[in-house]
Amino acid sequence: MNLSRLACAAFAFALCSAGAATAQTAAIPGYGSVAPLPDAREQPDAGRDYKAVFDISGAPKAPDKVTPGLDRAARLVNILTAGGVPADKRHIALVVHGGATDAVTTDEVYAKRHDGLKNPNTALIAALQAAGVSVRICGQSMHGRGYTPADLAPGVQVDLAALMTVTHLQLDGYALIVN
Repeated sequence: MNLSRLACAAFAFALCSAGAATAQTAAIPGYGSVAPLPDAREQPDAGRDYKAVFDISGAPKAPDKVTPGLDRAARLVNILTAGGVPADKRHIALVVHGGATDAVTTDEVYAKRHDGLKNPNTALIAALQAAGVSVRICGQSMHGRGYTPADLAPGVQVDLAALMTVTHLQLDGYALIVN
């Protein structure tokens, strides 16, 4: 059994021992639910560098729900962490644009556009950033939707355009994950 399968098996054992349900989270609690499957193929390799860029443009089904692309990114972080991949081997960037643009605004700005609702993505964005994930917004979407950099959650980077960011990161060897 290789190291990554051993780590996944240990993760699964810990979940079952704690009386946890089938699907659980690891590095980012409450988001990116993962069902441990230690006998499944394509397990994380703790010795490999992972480079992924998420192209996130889909809005949630309702404004009180987390943006699906952000939750999917949390799932990748949780899978890699459970598989023993250290933070210095996880290079993950999120490029938010289009219908997902509202997801990276502050609670106050979000509330103004969504009938007083708190941004359901705020805690997830902070947790992703704490896990080393780069959260970026398409400057064209930001501008087109009437936002300024001051309207964004702390730590969100403004890029010229999602088109440039995705292109550059793919040229740098990042795998593209779309919504």
